Amino acid sequence: MRAQLRIDGANTRLAGPLLNVRRVVRAGLHDAVRVTGPDGATRVGRIVAIGADEMVLEVLESTAGLGLADTVVTIESEPLRFALGPGLLGRVFDSVGRPLDGGAPPPAQQWLPIDGMNVNPAARELPRDFIETGVTAIDLMNCLVRGQKLPLFSGSGLPHDRLAVAIAQRARLRGAPGDDGRGRAQQFAIVFVGIGVSHDTADYFRTSMEASGALAHTVMFLNRASDPSTQRLLVPRYALTAAEYLAFTEGRHVLVIMTDMTNYCEALREVSSSRGEIPSRKGYPGYMYSDLASIYERAGCLLGRPGTLTQLPILTMPGDDIGHPIADLTGYITEGQIVLDRELDRRGLYPPIKVLPSLSRLMDMGIGKGVTHEDHAALAHQLFAAYARATRVRLLASVMGLEGLSASERQYLAFGDAFEQGVVNHSAPRTLEQSMAAGWRALRMLPTDELTRLDLRQREHYITGGRDA
Repeated sequence: MRAQLRIDGANTRLAGPLLNVRRVVRAGLHDAVRVTGPDGATRVGRIVAIGADEMVLEVLESTAGLGLADTVVTIESEPLRFALGPGLLGRVFDSVGRPLDGGAPPPAQQWLPIDGMNVNPAARELPRDFIETGVTAIDLMNCLVRGQKLPLFSGSGLPHDRLAVAIAQRARLRGAPGDDGRGRAQQFAIVFVGIGVSHDTADYFRTSMEASGALAHTVMFLNRASDPSTQRLLVPRYALTAAEYLAFTEGRHVLVIMTDMTNYCEALREVSSSRGEIPSRKGYPGYMYSDLASIYERAGCLLGRPGTLTQLPILTMPGDDIGHPIADLTGYITEGQIVLDRELDRRGLYPPIKVLPSLSRLMDMGIGKGVTHEDHAALAHQLFAAYARATRVRLLASVMGLEGLSASERQYLAFGDAFEQGVVNHSAPRTLEQSMAAGWRALRMLPTDELTRLDLRQREHYITGGRDA
């Protein structure tokens, strides 16, 4: 039921995107509103705070030209919704679900609230099965599982945008051995979200996906840095609503790639400051944890639903500080992290993924016989253990010099370089089989009796026998 409120300028305040008005009609938190100013333009918004005598409206478009007199607010008495229907794949939308590609809006088969579905926790299933990204350091060492939320921690200037596009272009479902993947490819979809990106970066995302043909199975949402900060808070919610429709209505397996969540949190801090809220760590609002959780927890698998929703959010750590509140809170909510390293990037390695602090807590759910390979886990564990030893030897060599190292330690030193150059570093996408072959080649540089994570069969077949996976 709609209600209209005419603003006369008394006891009213406009501060940036926030409009404070007297509460003289019934309204609910997060109800959608339409604000029509004296210029005749109608702006979409929502109610973000309600008091006894006042309520705060968040205007989602520019407030330029919006006066405090002769402004009419229409309250929709329902939350913001996104009209969704068939034909989403291949489309490009703006921050609030309006087409950017010149096409018509999608047919309104369903009007879904952008804040997500109400899911009973008992209806959730454990994430399982493997998504192949084409990146060895992820697929082999810290694999992505359907229904997981696995963030990528980067730094300013590191190639996370290039990596995001590469994963969006190459990611696919991994079937059982012998599966040609054709049916599974039809079930797979990408939702790509650019948050607060420059015009050049937005064009790079769009043209790269179009040129590779990946846009055909992708829905893209682009929020530019010039858009109002309030839209930055809504673009991941519109995108995830589209992902939920694809996953739980159309039955697809959806991978959502969101970059950059740091821009989202900066907008959250800006809007919170405009409201006059008391800041917490480094000026961010105290509710940033629950706000981020409301986004990340929309990933998962549901009982009785054929589709799944997987998230790969990307964030840049201010000052490369992994203890920064954005990275810190994200790590608590999600199931691991992939970390990019500036030193590897300086040495020209791509992708510059730092293996030791990276982690996928659900890796064991997505690998093994019948899904990836029966020796996948053993190989990953042995590579991790050997590379950790090589890192310690590097530190020792920086103190003692090469002359002070034993023959075994020098082998580990050579292995560390070979692992980074031959396993982590690769410009072209790799299949899992190619990634495993690269891992076995690196391990052959070490003495067989040092490979304690491998059983006798694995040592004889892959190491002593010299055969690839």
